[in-house]
Amino acid sequence: MNQTVDAPAKATEKKHTQRHIRKVAILGSGVMGSRIACHFANIGCQVVLLDIVPFELSEKEKAAGLTKEHPGVRNRLVNDFLQSAIKSSPAPLYDKNFASRITTGNFDDDLKKIADCDLILEAVIERLDIKQNLYEKVEKYRKAGTIIASNTSGIPMQMLTKGRSDDFKQHFCGMHFFNPPRYLRLLEIIPAPETKPEIVDFLMHYGDLYLGKKTVLCKDTPAFIANRVGIFGIMTTLHTVEKLGLGVAEVDKLTGPVIGRPKSATFRTLDVVGLDTSIKVSNGLAENLPNDERHEVFKMPKIVAELEKRGWYGDKTKQGYYKKTVVDGKKEILELNLETFEYQTQSKPKFEVLEKTKSIDVLKKRFPVLLADKGKAGEFYRATFYDMFAYVTNRVPEIADELYKIDDAICAGFAWEVGPFETWDALGVKETLEKMKAEGFKPAAWVEEMLAAGCESFYTFKDGAKHFYDVASKSYKKIPGAESIILIDALRGNNKVWGNAGASLYDTGDGILLLEYHTKMNSMGQEVLEGLNTAISMAEKDYRGLVIGNEAQQFSAGANLAMLYMYALEQEFDEVEMMIRQFQNTIMRLRYSSIPVVAAPSGLALGGGCETLLHVDHIQAHAESYIGLVEVGVGLIPAGGGTKEMTMRVADACVNGDPMLNRLQDAFINIATAKVATSANEAKGLGYLKDTDKITLNRDRLLADAKEAAIRLSEAGYTQPAPREDVYVGGSTVMATFKAGAVGMMYGHYASEHDVKIAEKVAYVMSGGNLSSGAYVTEQYLLDLEREAFLSLCGERKTLERINSILTKGKPLRN
Repeated sequence: MNQTVDAPAKATEKKHTQRHIRKVAILGSGVMGSRIACHFANIGCQVVLLDIVPFELSEKEKAAGLTKEHPGVRNRLVNDFLQSAIKSSPAPLYDKNFASRITTGNFDDDLKKIADCDLILEAVIERLDIKQNLYEKVEKYRKAGTIIASNTSGIPMQMLTKGRSDDFKQHFCGMHFFNPPRYLRLLEIIPAPETKPEIVDFLMHYGDLYLGKKTVLCKDTPAFIANRVGIFGIMTTLHTVEKLGLGVAEVDKLTGPVIGRPKSATFRTLDVVGLDTSIKVSNGLAENLPNDERHEVFKMPKIVAELEKRGWYGDKTKQGYYKKTVVDGKKEILELNLETFEYQTQSKPKFEVLEKTKSIDVLKKRFPVLLADKGKAGEFYRATFYDMFAYVTNRVPEIADELYKIDDAICAGFAWEVGPFETWDALGVKETLEKMKAEGFKPAAWVEEMLAAGCESFYTFKDGAKHFYDVASKSYKKIPGAESIILIDALRGNNKVWGNAGASLYDTGDGILLLEYHTKMNSMGQEVLEGLNTAISMAEKDYRGLVIGNEAQQFSAGANLAMLYMYALEQEFDEVEMMIRQFQNTIMRLRYSSIPVVAAPSGLALGGGCETLLHVDHIQAHAESYIGLVEVGVGLIPAGGGTKEMTMRVADACVNGDPMLNRLQDAFINIATAKVATSANEAKGLGYLKDTDKITLNRDRLLADAKEAAIRLSEAGYTQPAPREDVYVGGSTVMATFKAGAVGMMYGHYASEHDVKIAEKVAYVMSGGNLSSGAYVTEQYLLDLEREAFLSLCGERKTLERINSILTKGKPLRN
């Protein structure tokens, strides 16, 4: 396959190697179609994106004297949709240059182009007649044996394939992506009655390895798995809100990150998605599920029906549960009063139980505290959690034979950190069941049977792998695919070889250690530095490689600023100098250890987290890695080797006569503006990843891929490198150029006076300090300059103000 999946993937099964996806046709270029096209372009496919010919000329086309036969007119819809997608935020492409892999056209003129496509994916409007009419045309051009799929969110497969040829039916399957396709990891695979098993197997494998998705095999039931359970969760929440009289901001406070859900929580999510969309899906479920034991939940509560009546659907109508407005020249967000349906100033709700959980960083440990609360928050949590627990047990085996598929689908499709069965495990299955029954919630009978048989949880870990309780066999079974991934939970017992409050070290087998941080945002304080030094020492003594990674949302948000701020505020500069030196020494041990060190970032890798990446032997990055040197934002410069390393990388790249000043200026600007790469692909372009570093698309595979990379480096005969003494720096000419650029930014009102001062410190290090001309220097020389510049900035009042803003408000300060 030609996809840009460059993980050190193991050889795949033979049944998957005989089919290749090089070219994809996406039929329908709306919100989903255009973004699905972008994601196929992300992985290296050539994409043909087609849509209908416009019915009428636009006013602009009329003014230009164009006719309906003009190519620009005939492709206007598809081109407009694609450009809108490319410009949208969050970006659907890993790199905007990947848009060149997409060609556009229309159904009337260009449908013949599907003839040489390896996969045809339909993503037109959710109307059976329109889809069937399109399929009839597709049959004229589709090559026999080509996979044909639909992104339908709920139309039964059998109805979609009615009247089609045997070959069409045998190669047809549902491929249901979630919006936005790049970011939401779920891909539901729904076989039609006559779909060949090998087609299903291929799509499950392809979605996992190449599209980077959590592929979940679904039964052809209404709304499949994720929407069936997710919409139930939303609707039971809305009914509970109405019953308890909670407000919009209160509910979003309770249903966001504190319980492992997205920041948009409940009502903000409804506004973003569009209330009309949620109403349509919920009404469809109410209509198609007359025998669902919780059928009444899908009926509209007043707090939804009233907004539908008024046409307040959220962002698309400029108002919903929230409304953006301007008051006294300032932008303000108002919230809807759910009793009067009038907008009011957004409240800042506080719940006592949420204050209690602020110090509990581990999500699963928060749940018992939240549900034990005696106030309205606890009542809300018990009602919504217990209702969800009961509901999902009654969906086995209706929508899924295996319970883990429900957890997988809701987590990957709705961005929950923990699914309902795993949440129930965290609360204790037996004790929670008794509380549920006492409050009138009735789960399926198999839960009591499970407990009676001595199985006390839905999941367990055995032999280094995650197992689930299989309802049909009444026993635990290993989750399929476990051999391809590393789960840290499976290592926490006998495989843990060292640990402290901020880090843990595990033996993953095959001579490879894994270091996991578990501080808040995985920030790097004293405990993490101790972990890094211990891991290297132990690996050098008894192992053959080290991986640094985790299963958290962020790799590392950077150094822990609290202790630095305290010392700087008290002007204990000897202590600050010692802290910086220790950090530098630790980071340099990563570079100059006697064993290969591999980092496996996903999510944020900022500041010290980025500097860690810059000094390991190999980076195995998740595609969704956001990497950057952001110290300028807190009034400092990268002093853990980051400024030194970017200088050295440019010097090394310019040995063949490349224009060093231009490339060094790019690196300088990236540091001085705290530029963060928005994907691993972009990180390569910014120089944070090298060409030899690799990218893994599926987050689940990341640690296993990193481990395999460490083994590969070891078996290739890893040799401990020597500290560099030949780093070229440009001297005063470079410094003058950079300083002039920084001052120009200030006069252009793009930078403050303090920004310029910080930028001049960056320039001081990157040019080699007080050198009159270009010269070769050692790495240690540049590290000393970093430390000097960092230390001087710690004495600046405006730097301390910036650090304080981050620590107290969580927001950067521009001063």
